[in-house]
Amino acid sequence: MFKTIKATPKNIQDIQTIAHKTWSVAYQNIISKEQIDYMLTTMYATDVLKAQMENVNYNFYICINSDISIGFVAFELNYNNLPKTKIHKLYILPDFQGKGVGKILLDKSIEYARKNSNTALVLNVNRQNSAKYFYEKLGFTVSYQEVINIGNGYVMDDFVMKKKIF
Repeated sequence: MFKTIKATPKNIQDIQTIAHKTWSVAYQNIISKEQIDYMLTTMYATDVLKAQMENVNYNFYICINSDISIGFVAFELNYNNLPKTKIHKLYILPDFQGKGVGKILLDKSIEYARKNSNTALVLNVNRQNSAKYFYEKLGFTVSYQEVINIGNGYVMDDFVMKKKIF
């Protein structure tokens, strides 16, 4: 049985492990190994994750199965001072994908967003990532495309997706 818990700094290593194991599979045919390594190093550094956890609007939840962390979500309430919640990170270990873990974590995000009077979820997904179809199945639609310069000569080429959650 899966359960979710609010992540704290003591869960940072689990989050980093899930990200490393997931990214190597999810992005191997989309972006270079060098870009994967660069993004993991910059986005999942311990001090970066700790600072995000200290932000009152930023929340991390981990999904656990038999005392093993198998996935996580990170979202930010009132993104850009609007009543919307931005899903910044949502990753599930490859062995647990397709088993409802992503939906559990998204539902946790929706529940938290609604309690805080947010009316929509937004997220970015790489334009070549098949996760786009997962999000569409759960009611997200593509709002627009954007290319984000992330430094070191790399970009994120994404769809921005949205779901109303009245």
